[in-house]
Amino acid sequence: MSNPWIAIGALAVVALAIPLTMMAVSSLLRPSVPEQGKRTTYESGEVPTGSSRQIKFNIQYYMVALLFVVFDIETVFIFPWTVIYSDAAAEFGMTTALLPMVVFIAILAIGLGWAWRNGAVQWVRSPRATKGADTYE
Repeated sequence: MSNPWIAIGALAVVALAIPLTMMAVSSLLRPSVPEQGKRTTYESGEVPTGSSRQIKFNIQYYMVALLFVVFDIETVFIFPWTVIYSDAAAEFGMTTALLPMVVFIAILAIGLGWAWRNGAVQWVRSPRATKGADTYE
């Protein structure tokens, strides 16, 4: 009679051995071309100029990203509801099954209206982008 933990231990060894072997072989085979641009901390490989404190980011990027996350999570809540809606409507009645989702979407619509009124979804163009747009027309 064999111990079931032997199979789990063997699986763990294989799960560790395969990636470690792949990384070791990759480090031995890949070319190494050290350059100043590749070793900088800036993510695109360009040599940064000036201080990072001088760069001012437009808050609009973060507002759009936040709205995207909110409405993306909304989909996570709506999809399971749509899957069980017909069963819930048959068991509890159409109004009882529909009312919570109507309230949920109403709250999101009020939030979107508030964001729209405050200009969170209105894209503001920088003067530099506006000046560059004139040359392409």
